[in-house]
Amino acid sequence: MQALNSDALSAPFSAGTGRASVDVPAGACDCHIHVYDSRYPVVPGARLTPPDASVADYRQLQRRTGTERVVFVTPSTYGTDNTAMREALAAFGDRARGVAVIDERTGAAELQALHDIGVRGIRMNLSLGVTHSTDQLETLGRRVAPLGWHLQLLAPPDVLAALESRLMQLPVPVVFDHLARIAPSQAGKHPAHGLVLRMLDGGRAWVKLSGAYIVSEAGPPDYADVEALARSYLAAAPDRVVWGSDWPHASATAGHQPMPDDARQMELVAAWTQTPDALRRVLVANPAVLYGFDVQALEEHK
Repeated sequence: MQALNSDALSAPFSAGTGRASVDVPAGACDCHIHVYDSRYPVVPGARLTPPDASVADYRQLQRRTGTERVVFVTPSTYGTDNTAMREALAAFGDRARGVAVIDERTGAAELQALHDIGVRGIRMNLSLGVTHSTDQLETLGRRVAPLGWHLQLLAPPDVLAALESRLMQLPVPVVFDHLARIAPSQAGKHPAHGLVLRMLDGGRAWVKLSGAYIVSEAGPPDYADVEALARSYLAAAPDRVVWGSDWPHASATAGHQPMPDDARQMELVAAWTQTPDALRRVLVANPAVLYGFDVQALEEHK
């Protein structure tokens, strides 16, 4: 059987072909992906309802990006139903962690069960307004604090700025999704950017270098305007920045942006970090701390 040409590698819901042309470190983690399964009901009011995207589909993407670990995040599509995310964790094993969606009705036993299968945080999506509102911020933060989890937050910059005093007092770390949704032209200008930098500097926050294709005003293939924004976070807290592909790119599937090339996304984060050591920190060491991956296994990868 003829070997597959690496230039021909492709994956569902990802533009382009071939592997990333950078030296991706062993143990690299994609810290933000979703799975979709039409067997599970869509929450009323859901604005993103992409086609099925499975663990098997994602494994094809890994051949292009070179990642080995992954964090499955329950999307807004399913509200507080974490079933698809739980099944993905079971399929992927110890190389995966999860971020769940909960509300005030989620009991302690369910939270512990989620922890036992690898969940290490909850997500609040205030951009789409389907499941959560700002009124739940402190309540949900207190619920997961005893487990050592974090609160992953997706919100428009104006909302982030208005929440500053409350975010500063949360009993859990905050992980800002998608470069904190700051438009590159607003870096250094919008109060939300300053808030994120202060929280990073104070050790109270993390940032995901995900969703460059969402926040970019310049667009593909290089999303050149995002570089300065990404480097502002890396300069503020190089040990509290992680990367995620945001596969399968639900908003791009819906036609809101061009479908990104995920191998190119990996090349961009390598350019933003500038050195192999810094790239390894973002892709390997930082996710190990945030999501609790096995440190010994990481050492064996060196």
